[in-house]
Amino acid sequence: MKRRDFIKGVGAGSVATAGMVGGIQTATAAKTIKWKMVTSWPKNFPGLGTGANFLAKTINEMSGGRMKVKVYGANEIVPALEVFDAVSRGTAEMGHSGAYYWKGKHPATQFFTSVPFGLTAQEMNGWLYHGGGMALWEELYDKFNLIPNAAGNTGVQMGGWFNKEINSLSDLKGLKMRIPGLGGEVLKQAGGTPVTLPGGEIYTSMQSGAIDATEWVGPYNDMAFGLYKVAKFYYHPGWHEPGSTMEAMINKDAFNKLPKDLQVIVRAACRVANQDMLADYTAKNNQALQTLITKHKVEMRQYPDDVVKKLHALSNDVVAKVGEHDALSKKIYTSFSEFKNNVAQWSRVSEQAYMKARALV
Repeated sequence: MKRRDFIKGVGAGSVATAGMVGGIQTATAAKTIKWKMVTSWPKNFPGLGTGANFLAKTINEMSGGRMKVKVYGANEIVPALEVFDAVSRGTAEMGHSGAYYWKGKHPATQFFTSVPFGLTAQEMNGWLYHGGGMALWEELYDKFNLIPNAAGNTGVQMGGWFNKEINSLSDLKGLKMRIPGLGGEVLKQAGGTPVTLPGGEIYTSMQSGAIDATEWVGPYNDMAFGLYKVAKFYYHPGWHEPGSTMEAMINKDAFNKLPKDLQVIVRAACRVANQDMLADYTAKNNQALQTLITKHKVEMRQYPDDVVKKLHALSNDVVAKVGEHDALSKKIYTSFSEFKNNVAQWSRVSEQAYMKARALV
């Protein structure tokens, strides 16, 4: 009897243990944190869209499945240029975009994507991570209930697509060009008309004549949109975007609800994605450029030096004016400018000097 009672007890205990384990598993599954990431890019678009996918996948895997971030392309939940508001109000927990699209919210947001004749990708990362830039970005976004993160960089972009040659600054007068951010303000000072459009609308706008010219990113992305079909000349250098940082903005309330280890994982994943996107563009741009030239017979053009010098002078005035908007803008402008001036001394004897030496061979 005692032996039978013991076996029954063991059996009952096993059932109880199994139920408890099942309960833990169920509880764990129930605690999976599901986030939506809305983006300003067409779904799965090369570089930008796939960069958002990479970030989501990295968070999911680094969290061991405790988080599941699902990516939505432009217009799947919100339009491309409404990502900021959607994340700010909590419609989505994350957004993947470019900070210069939000200049209507605050002019200083533009410093955190790219500044004409400003920082390269490598220099931008130096300012953000070790030059005080991130702290200023967080201070700026805090009033919008957002936490910003650098989450990608395209590197130096191309100057744009035109159907006429640009031989002097006067050729820019009256030109309707898709060019966002501070670059657009510089074009305006040069007599052109800047137009802000999401990527998905560029091709049809060029095709219909709604705009006369456009910049997008570089060969990798420009070829994907087929811009070589609607414009004849491809200009460089991309004076307006020398190292464009993409952002992963996070709803502050959603972030604060995460356990500390998941907060660290999300932040770390953004830094991984920031580096990976730059590597992707570096690898793919040259391949696409060769295809544009050899297969699609695109005519490459370089902006004349005097045009570049005049654009540079206009840029200095435009950027300085943004720094006058309010006290925080002044802080950001001062930090950015001082870092640029200081790092330029090193870049001249390192990257710039090396590139010049390599070109001699």
